[in-house]
Amino acid sequence: MFLKTVLADGNAEKQVIREMKQRAAQARSDIEKIVAAVMEDVKSRGMEAVREYALKFDGKEPYVVSPETIDAAYARCDAKVRDALERAAANIRDYHEQMLVRSWEYERTPGERLGQAVRGLSRVGLYVPGGTAAYPSSVLMNAIPAKVAGVETLVMVTPPTDNLSDAVLTAAKIAGVDQVIAIGGTQAIAALTYGADWIAPVDKIVGPGNAYVAAAKRMAYGTVDIDMIAGPSEVLVIADHTANPTYVAADLLSQAEHDRLASAVLLTDSMAQAQAISAEMERMARELPRWDIIRESVDGYGCAVVFEELRDACDMANLVAPEHLEVVTAEPRQWLPYLKNAGAIFLGAYAPEPLGDYMAGPCHVLPTSGTARFFSPLSTDTFLKKTSVIEYSRDALERLSDDIVALAKCEKLDAHANSVAVRFAIT
Repeated sequence: MFLKTVLADGNAEKQVIREMKQRAAQARSDIEKIVAAVMEDVKSRGMEAVREYALKFDGKEPYVVSPETIDAAYARCDAKVRDALERAAANIRDYHEQMLVRSWEYERTPGERLGQAVRGLSRVGLYVPGGTAAYPSSVLMNAIPAKVAGVETLVMVTPPTDNLSDAVLTAAKIAGVDQVIAIGGTQAIAALTYGADWIAPVDKIVGPGNAYVAAAKRMAYGTVDIDMIAGPSEVLVIADHTANPTYVAADLLSQAEHDRLASAVLLTDSMAQAQAISAEMERMARELPRWDIIRESVDGYGCAVVFEELRDACDMANLVAPEHLEVVTAEPRQWLPYLKNAGAIFLGAYAPEPLGDYMAGPCHVLPTSGTARFFSPLSTDTFLKKTSVIEYSRDALERLSDDIVALAKCEKLDAHANSVAVRFAIT
């Protein structure tokens, strides 16, 4: 069969999980050595080093893309694409406005006021790949939550190709990006991290990139914050006998075409369904332009696992913790309480994964490689910082003073104890 199929027996499905998680572990020592040298050089020499690496790797010095250039790209952009980007942006903005956390305060007792100040980050950098990997949807998905969160300055960096993508620049304009700088690769991440002359350092760097960009973001972490290190794309589909095989096959292929390490996995309680979906995948895949990539992806990391009960399929889904999880069953919502680990869950035959990639509104920047066990999708929370606020009256502090002094002395921090004691003549 096109999609290799195994019967769940307690061991077969565990092997599938191991293979999925191992695919993201690739030797990267050579890349990290190169990236570390560039990062350190930019940190030491600033713009001089940035220009040298930009000329070497990009073929051009970094420059600011003018508002006039962006406006011209917006005007040139295919009207259907531009309109679709506008509608997608409206949906993304609407969704993220619903989840926005705001500052709050409360009075616990008279004179005892507590709260949290929630503010957007001051300056954020957004990396956007160039060349053939131009994804305007990713610009919207990263930039709009940042602006909804209240980020003051959002700087987009993208490699200075001969013709910057009209769609990418259009997305930047629609999303409210404040500045676009034509610079790519490790030197872009280094400049955003440490600052380089007219490129000011940022507080956080988000956005996808190649292995060099990913390594640079790992090294930048700690000096600045980052969103996450994304692994290969993945989809896991739970389908019962009522699912339309053509729909499910198409959804599995939509992830397999991403790259050769992408993973497309089907969990079902019907061998006949697994066979039908596999046959549909092969039929459709042969007609798709990225057939070679799909074939390698499916051969390496695609499979179907057949269970006796779909409840067991839910348990496997939680172990995999996939980036995308589709539930295509007679009553998909009934399984939602059992599904704890996933970047995004798509319920029903008419919620295919590409809906989330482009138009629904939730961000398509999702945890991969099992990290959905503890990471969340990119959202307004990604761009917020929270500060505790504490305000006490004299009487309120005095009520707690003996306890504070006792705990401070227990920890042998006498100056801590004294800080309270001097206010109330405590001995």
